[in-house]
Amino acid sequence: MKSAVTNLDNMQVGEIDLADSVFGLPVRKDILARMVNYQLNKRRAGTHQTKGISDISGTTKKPYKQKGTGQARQGSLRSPQFRGGAVIFGPVTRSHATDLPKKVRQLALKTALSAKLAEGKLVVLDAARIDGGKTGGLARKLAKLGWGRALIIDGPTVDEAFRRAAGNIADLDLLPQQGANVYDILRRDTLVLTRDAVQHLEARLK
Repeated sequence: MKSAVTNLDNMQVGEIDLADSVFGLPVRKDILARMVNYQLNKRRAGTHQTKGISDISGTTKKPYKQKGTGQARQGSLRSPQFRGGAVIFGPVTRSHATDLPKKVRQLALKTALSAKLAEGKLVVLDAARIDGGKTGGLARKLAKLGWGRALIIDGPTVDEAFRRAAGNIADLDLLPQQGANVYDILRRDTLVLTRDAVQHLEARLK
């Protein structure tokens, strides 16, 4: 399918063919949901930890004899019913990562790209480059383009001047094509792909 190519001056500078096998898939919310959960689970630190009875410092002596005191029997002052004692069934350090087959992950990325195109929120940019690397100049160009909350995906390398200019602009993310992922695509309103990004994503996902 054909898509217009624009530049940062909001002028159309040509057209590009987008592969139907990457940008023309039906939107499957179940696949997108599985992928977002996969990404969010994978980035959880999982470093929360409480102390079990073997981790508590203290005596192992029985507090008092088993019978004859009129109180409930006790075996340790480190038990959870005592102040400073253990926590039962508390969280422990672990990985929260879940498994998702590679083919499903690839399908989710293609589905996210297709969803943005179907919503009319995918823009193809001629090149993500700007002279001088000044934030003010780029911000004025983006205001004219009206992209709002946007994610810009470039080719394998990101232009250094453009990266510096975009670094202080709120609600604007910039990624190389190998960093393209479903969560970042869905969390921004507008997806902007450069010509290089389209070329490399199609080669990677076909």
